Amino acid sequence: MGTKPVDLEIVIAEQPLLGFSQLDGWLRSQRDAATAMFMGRVRDVAMDGRPLEALELSHYPGLCERLIEVSTRELLEKHDARAALVLHRVGRLLPGELIVLVAISADRRGPSQRCCTELLEALKHDAPFWKREWSHGVGTWLSENTPL
Repeated sequence: MGTKPVDLEIVIAEQPLLGFSQLDGWLRSQRDAATAMFMGRVRDVAMDGRPLEALELSHYPGLCERLIEVSTRELLEKHDARAALVLHRVGRLLPGELIVLVAISADRRGPSQRCCTELLEALKHDAPFWKREWSHGVGTWLSENTPL
């Protein structure tokens, strides 16, 4: 571990993510045998059960990307994986819109799946993102994330 070259792409964007299009381009550059991925979309129900109109996501620019990079590099090394693609939206998102895409490339499925799962948890709990749910025209800041 630690001697493989690492391919890391992290994008935090206000514009809609292209999802499969961005993933396809990244996959074409990978040579490992296994890729695990997760795509998350905005729910249509708020944490308190009300219908969700929108989710507003803010982040700390610069710091957020650096912390995600540090976590990603640590997890790639821990799981002997070689590459990661992390796409994350910020701004005002509507239910059904793609909010996050994480893909991990490794030689085998086990390391790629474990790394992907751990990286998603790091994004949810360690990256400086702040969420505000909008329901019935009222915004409510969330103090915690949704459970696994």
